[in-house]
Amino acid sequence: MHAPRTALAVTALLALSACTAGGGTGTSPAEPLKLTATTPAATGTLDEVTWNLPTGEPTTLDPAKVGDYSPNTVEANLCDPLLRLQPDYSLAPGLATAWRHPDDRTLVLDLRTDVTFWDGTPMTARDVVASLTRQGDPATQSVNTQVMASVAAVTATGDHQVTVRFDTPDELFLKYLAGGFGAVSQASYLKKAGTSYGTAEGGLMCTGPFRLTSWKPGESVTAVRNTAYWDASLRPKVKKLTFTFVTDPSTLTSALLSGQIDGSYEIPSTVARALRSSGAGTLYHGPSTQTVFISPTGPDSPLADPRVTRALSLVLDRDALVKNVYDGAAQQQKTFIPSLVWQKSEAADVYAEGYDRLPAVPEVDVARAGKLVDEAAPARRTVTVAMAAGDQQSLQTLTFLQAAAKKIGLTLVIRQLQPTQMSGLFYDPSLREGLDATMALGYVEIPDPLSYAQMFTSPTSPLNWSGYDNPRVTKLLAQSQASLDPRASASSFTQAQALYTEDLPIVPIVCPYERMFLNKRLSGAPASFAYINMPWAARLGGTGGAAS
Repeated sequence: MHAPRTALAVTALLALSACTAGGGTGTSPAEPLKLTATTPAATGTLDEVTWNLPTGEPTTLDPAKVGDYSPNTVEANLCDPLLRLQPDYSLAPGLATAWRHPDDRTLVLDLRTDVTFWDGTPMTARDVVASLTRQGDPATQSVNTQVMASVAAVTATGDHQVTVRFDTPDELFLKYLAGGFGAVSQASYLKKAGTSYGTAEGGLMCTGPFRLTSWKPGESVTAVRNTAYWDASLRPKVKKLTFTFVTDPSTLTSALLSGQIDGSYEIPSTVARALRSSGAGTLYHGPSTQTVFISPTGPDSPLADPRVTRALSLVLDRDALVKNVYDGAAQQQKTFIPSLVWQKSEAADVYAEGYDRLPAVPEVDVARAGKLVDEAAPARRTVTVAMAAGDQQSLQTLTFLQAAAKKIGLTLVIRQLQPTQMSGLFYDPSLREGLDATMALGYVEIPDPLSYAQMFTSPTSPLNWSGYDNPRVTKLLAQSQASLDPRASASSFTQAQALYTEDLPIVPIVCPYERMFLNKRLSGAPASFAYINMPWAARLGGTGGAAS
């Protein structure tokens, strides 16, 4: 379970939607969307690129604390992790060249011997130990605390070898090493910077392809290429990378069309429509692990009864929703966890078989939905759903659902909250009073569905607001996490998935695609959502041979 990061991820997307998400009832693209995980390889060098962060300025760049869109988009290019996420959501070696499990409670990581920090000092096992162990220290305020729950000790067993010992086997730990949790910072710099590490004042000391040089609060973050980067295949072609924080959709559209801003991930629908045929660049759609669903906010909510959530799911016209609200840039899935997270697993066939056995995405069936509501006989038939103020995409989704809910005797009240209020309700139960559900927009950050499922099904999870408790599901997910055999782990997961798909009170909406825009002078950046945890800007460059 990794609840802190999920809450941050959800609220980050809410903030994005509140500031920039577009809706409207404009037509979808004439041609079906073509998904691509990558863009054509860059061939030329560039003096400078300006990239936008549509969710606003990062609150931190400390790898232990990054947990949403803006900080991850920047930090992933600065601080290398031990494992590396690929555009297709597979895993590859990073600062660790190899790893092995001598037994089910021991993980040995062999480190690269040719890596230096930005200041030229070598990276050693001491730095890795410091970077991992600080995340279990409450003083760090890491968003990764729960990842350390099963860890007994992290020790240097050689200058370039680290051994992790566990109290209980944990198949998730290794996969988290591909994100901020596995990023390595210089031990001496961490000690010197203290709590200011990762701030505009404290800075960073990492090994990544770009080096942080400037952070002007309220204005920009600037990084320059690391010419001594250890991975020769990813030595940046961009000499200087500047991040801006434009959150207004009209301003962003104008800046992208004029070339003032070169590119951005998380392009909202209204901006996408303006960019689609502009000639200023290319709008790419890529596979994604983002997900949108409605979740009850307490055990007394009418939606805490899975019969009521199934009823709402049965009256939601997802075909119309994808076309008119998401501009075609989303897909319907059988569960709230996107299938991309397991498609590159060693046990992908096991996951696929389990997914195929799930009930189909429901067609609209008002009669059946009405019977489910009557059977549930909720004490209240008025349902108050929270969403971020200004989020047109969520507003239109809820408006669709509001009209349909009337047909089955439910009154949906839409309550728009300011982003700070939305953020607060994930941490403060008192802020959920008077609410029955919330529009949740989140993402799965590692290539494994288990972590996300546990957040909403574990009786001890801070995100299990409905009080869901299915002992069989809990046991199967625990077995999945404790098994280092990929197929056995996947088998336990899919058994649990079959159960919670039937009784977990969640209304899956859609799984949005990634949407990225690149100015016509640029290429190389990955188009998939994997950018969130990979050095995407190291692939970025020009479409010609000369610097520009």
